Amino acid sequence: MPDAILDDISHRRYNPLRGNWILVSPHRTKRPWQGQQEAASKTTLPTYDAACYLCPGNERASGDVNPKYESTFVFVNDYSAVKAEQAEYTPGAKDGSLSSILLRAEPVLGKCYVVTFSSAHNVTLADLAPREIVPVIKTWTDLYAAHVSPTCSLAKVAGATTRPPEIHDGSVQKHSTQYRYMQIFENKGAAMGCSNPHPHGQIWTTTGLPEEPAMELEQLKTYRREQGGLSLLEDYAKLESEKKERVVFANKSFLAVCPWWAVWPFEVMIIARQHKRALVDFNDDERLELAEAIAEITRRYDNLFETQFPYSMGIHQAPLEGTDLEIEASHFHIHFYPPLLRSATVRKFLVG
Repeated sequence: MPDAILDDISHRRYNPLRGNWILVSPHRTKRPWQGQQEAASKTTLPTYDAACYLCPGNERASGDVNPKYESTFVFVNDYSAVKAEQAEYTPGAKDGSLSSILLRAEPVLGKCYVVTFSSAHNVTLADLAPREIVPVIKTWTDLYAAHVSPTCSLAKVAGATTRPPEIHDGSVQKHSTQYRYMQIFENKGAAMGCSNPHPHGQIWTTTGLPEEPAMELEQLKTYRREQGGLSLLEDYAKLESEKKERVVFANKSFLAVCPWWAVWPFEVMIIARQHKRALVDFNDDERLELAEAIAEITRRYDNLFETQFPYSMGIHQAPLEGTDLEIEASHFHIHFYPPLLRSATVRKFLVG
C-alpha cells in the first residue's frame, strides 16, 4: 500500500504503459472554483428522430438509406478520416536539409466505419443491458477479424471464431495494402465533440500505428522480455485485485480499475484478467462478461453526477499485422477518458 502521505503532497506516479511520469497534486482538489462550467446534459430525446442520419430507415448525407435495423448497424463512414484510395504521395529524399529533417510527412491509407449500438435514438451504452451490448462486441470482433493479416498469428483464431461482418455498404473489400491497426472508439457527449447523440462508435483502420497504442506496445514488449514472458497488464490486474483500493468493478474475466497513473479524475481501464491479445480471443461467456463490465462502468458514470456522462472510450489490442512478439505482448484493455472534474458542470483541461 502506498504511503498515506501521498494523499496530501504533490508527487509523481509512473505509468508503465507509456513509460512516463504523471504529476499528482491531490491537495488542489480543495481549492475554490470560479472557472468555466459546462451545461449539464438535460436533453430529452425521442426514440426515433426523422432528422437523424443514423436512425433506421433514414437517408444519410451520402444519399444512402439506412436499413430498418434493430440492434447494430455498420457502414463505411460518409466522411472518413482516412481513405483506402487516394492520390499517391512519395516523401522527399532525406538529403540532410532542414526541410527533410523537420518538415516530414508520409501517406496513410485506411478505412473508417460507423457502428450504431442500438436502433433507439435516445439510449446510450449505460441504458443497455449486457446482453444488448453483446451484439456490439460481436460486430467489433467481426470487423477486426475481417482485417487481420493472413500472415499474422491471430489469423487462425480469427477465422475460426467469427463470422463475416454484415456491412450495409457491401462486404469488406480487400486492398493490396494491409492495414496495420484498428482503432475502435466512442466519443460520448457534446463535450467530447460527438456530432450526433444517436448511440454509436467509430472504427478506424490505418496503415500506421496510432501514437498511444504504439507507446503502449513498446512498453508491453519490454516488460515481456524483461519479465520472462509475463504480461504487464495481467500482472497489474492481479496486483489491483489483491489490493482492492482502486477497483471499480470486477467479474471472472475482467477488472475495471481507476489506474494508479490516471490523468483524468474518473479515468477507468477495463483489463482482461488473463492474457487475451484481442477481441478474437474471447469466447461467448467472456464477451458477455465484457458487456457486463462496459454496462457497469457507463451506468456508474451516469449515476455519479446524474447526467449523461461524457467520455472518450478506446479499445487497445493487438495490431492487425505485426511480429510474433508484438502480437503476443499485446493485452486487451479499454480506456475511458472522461473530462468531468468535480461535478456535471466542471470540466478538467490538460494544459501546457
